[in-house]
Amino acid sequence: MLLKNELQTIISGVGNVTKGTAIQAVANHLRKSKAASKNVEEEELIKEQETKTLIEYSNTNNFFIQRPAEDRYLAEGAEQKVYLEETNEFVIKFNDSIFYRTWADYFNNLLLHNYFFPSTYYELIGFLYESEKLYAAVRQPYIVANEITNEDFVKEIMTDNGFINKKNSDYYSKELGIIVEDLHDENVLTNDGVLFFIDTVFYLTKEFNEA
Repeated sequence: MLLKNELQTIISGVGNVTKGTAIQAVANHLRKSKAASKNVEEEELIKEQETKTLIEYSNTNNFFIQRPAEDRYLAEGAEQKVYLEETNEFVIKFNDSIFYRTWADYFNNLLLHNYFFPSTYYELIGFLYESEKLYAAVRQPYIVANEITNEDFVKEIMTDNGFINKKNSDYYSKELGIIVEDLHDENVLTNDGVLFFIDTVFYLTKEFNEA
């Protein structure tokens, strides 16, 4: 399947995707570090080791950034805080990857989002280490909703992309081996009749790596 093959090359770090260079570089570094630490198997230990690796990477590559001024603060959820950039054209989201089993899974989510929804791409701009917690800092175009999102329209777009509606705002493609969750009206905004997917939660299933 051509689409699945293309997505596999993107996740493996070979294929190109909108604003994916920094994301792929960090994900590739994690893969190499994991290969050198084969004894780490438990999920909690995997993520702990990944966090140490990302901190070392950020120190070595000067990839740490500061949190914006509090007057730029917009909102927050369970997993992230959102700030408006000085230009008012982008937001910066600080995400601690709490919804993901590993940091690698979080970066896969960013790459898949950028493939399916390039108009609201994520660009990895650095990391923040604060209060003994690591956050990925991503920049994303700032979208203002001026209409209520029609969930039937969301379902239509996801169906066109090969996904079926599992329940509520969650979707699944067995053929691709991908789950997408939380596509409700707070995460999919509508501006002048156009849908903008601003917060997606992609997961890979075991079928993704099958030929």
